[in-house]
Amino acid sequence: MTRIADLLNLGPKSQQMLAQAGIHTIEQLRELGAVRAYVRVKLTGANSSLNLLWAMEGALSGRHWQEVAQHDRLRLLLELENAENENRR
Repeated sequence: MTRIADLLNLGPKSQQMLAQAGIHTIEQLRELGAVRAYVRVKLTGANSSLNLLWAMEGALSGRHWQEVAQHDRLRLLLELENAENENRR
């Protein structure tokens, strides 16, 4: 069975942060998507940067995190803003 830490862009530290947010499997990560998973990690108080968001999106789409940051930054930031606003309601 493949672990989250074995995915492209992610490693043991990312896996640990996701586990603290209740995300233990790749299936759970796929189901949530990168943005909602990132919001969950942030809600744990973890000190994670936007690089984690880029890395998770890249892991889910099979691309390097830097490519994601370059090409999908605006879309992901808008999705993140929407998700954070939903959590505040």
